[in-house]
Amino acid sequence: MQMSTKHCCFSRFLLSLHLVSRYRKALASTQVFLFFCVVVFSTPPEDPIKCSSGNTSCTITNSYGMFPDRSICHASQVLYPTTEQELVSMVASAVRGKTKMKVATRFSHSIPKLVCPEGQNGVLISTRYLNKIVKVDVEARTITVESGVTLKDLISEAAKAGLALPYAPYWWGLTIGGLMGSGAHGSTLWGKGSSVHDYVVNLRIVRPAAPQEGYAKVEILNQQHEDLNAAKLSLGVLGVISQITLKLEGIFKRSITYVAKNDSDLGEQVASFGYEHEFGDITWYPSQRKAVYRVDDRVPINASGNGLYDFIPFRPTPSLALALLRTTEDVQESAGDADGKCISAKTTTTTLVTSAYGLTNNGVIFTRYPVIGFQNRLQASGTCLDSLKDAKITACAWDSRVKGEFFHQTTFSIGLSVVKDFIEDVQKLVELEPKGLCGLDLYNGILMRYVKSSNAYLGKQEDALDFDITYYRSKDPMSPRLYEDIVEEIEQLGIFKYGGLPHWGKNRNLAFEGAIKKYKNAEKFLRVKEKYDSEGLFSSTWTDQMLGLKDGVTIVKDGCALEGLCICSQDSHCNPSRGYYCRAGKVYKEARVCTHLKSK
Repeated sequence: MQMSTKHCCFSRFLLSLHLVSRYRKALASTQVFLFFCVVVFSTPPEDPIKCSSGNTSCTITNSYGMFPDRSICHASQVLYPTTEQELVSMVASAVRGKTKMKVATRFSHSIPKLVCPEGQNGVLISTRYLNKIVKVDVEARTITVESGVTLKDLISEAAKAGLALPYAPYWWGLTIGGLMGSGAHGSTLWGKGSSVHDYVVNLRIVRPAAPQEGYAKVEILNQQHEDLNAAKLSLGVLGVISQITLKLEGIFKRSITYVAKNDSDLGEQVASFGYEHEFGDITWYPSQRKAVYRVDDRVPINASGNGLYDFIPFRPTPSLALALLRTTEDVQESAGDADGKCISAKTTTTTLVTSAYGLTNNGVIFTRYPVIGFQNRLQASGTCLDSLKDAKITACAWDSRVKGEFFHQTTFSIGLSVVKDFIEDVQKLVELEPKGLCGLDLYNGILMRYVKSSNAYLGKQEDALDFDITYYRSKDPMSPRLYEDIVEEIEQLGIFKYGGLPHWGKNRNLAFEGAIKKYKNAEKFLRVKEKYDSEGLFSSTWTDQMLGLKDGVTIVKDGCALEGLCICSQDSHCNPSRGYYCRAGKVYKEARVCTHLKSK
């Protein structure tokens, strides 16, 4: 048995060096490796907050080690409350001193600078130790947790009581407060939809208050309180959420089958597919003209099966394999080797489909479809977070301490009424440049998840399809990407031509240009913001820009369009010294994209 296990680990390790797919979707995506050892050790991600002197003189970044503009965010100190009472005291002290504050989480998965306080004198309040399960009410089917509890722990505790969160992101390394604050979601058009914040029935938030109220107070919001529609998706600008109560359901089983098809009728199929299958999603490989449909529905609780979804991208990955794969992609980019990317993409995505993306029928091996199992075993995963330290021999694929994934992510939702036209526009680009999107397929294509309209003021405005697009980012900010113009045109098609709503916790700067104007209740949100924090102590220049209170969400400088910091309007934005210039799009003529002189 011992020899067999070692052989499995060694052979899978070799396979991981050869077969890779990159998939960073529900959190911000990860590289896919086929590393199936029965016993796995991994180095968990490091704390995104680093301080040079105890808990003072600190910096903060995201879990990928880099914000879109590559800036470093500073704070004078970090505070770690362990109770709501301590949290109130900390907020009151900062309000008394008119000190800027930002809420930070254990994993910091948001790509934009939502966690950055203003300047260098602000304070970080981490929810790392606000991580207790407060109450599970079986009769009411609710769970109350502190805001630093992870999605993994919530799912586990609910299951112990025979309960389940019906819809959630696929990555369990998110805190409940963090995923609510950025609008994280799963995939469904059923019920109240796939956004976790739409299942909040009660919320406690610590916010600034007048001196006579002690400078800070706890606001308790239930479903009858209109302010809940602002607080349950707030970008962290109203205060610090201390507790959340979520509505659950009785535990149930699901049945999952992946079906690969030609994408010729994808635009026709997407709307009906979402209404037909409760948990359905679609992974689209545009350069291969293929779409993989996840047929995912509830089945009777007595249906046979104890399936498990240990999603391959979220497992520990050998650091050596990560380094080899990143080096290969760097070489392909510098050499303009589109053929190499296309060959790799086809091989790896085919292998992923064959391996059922990490589904197993019994927690050990995949034998056949459908895979049937309990909701808590299928809805989310993230085993690279939970293993022991191993000196970075293995890691999460995006861990910035090793040479691994480094990428951009563009994520937006497009209304079902026009999504067919968007898909057909992307297909036109593929016809014009058949190799242009192989780079996306290397990162496991485009993940398409269903989202429903929400009563949250900054939530989804209509039933829509969310597109998660992950792609190579150079370590050199002035270095253009292979077929950069094609991906930029898709980004501008989605965001501007079709009015896509950007995911608040992902995206490059340009996606937020004018975004607040797309929300019909934006003014209601801003009124609540003024009511809760009139001095803007929980706001920053960046959040003010996102919310349209200040100009400057885009940054205009030489080479800015290469990193999505601006939309190119002159060649200097595209780094002409390296042979790039600014031109109109090939399908969406109003787009302005960076392209190589050879294609001028």
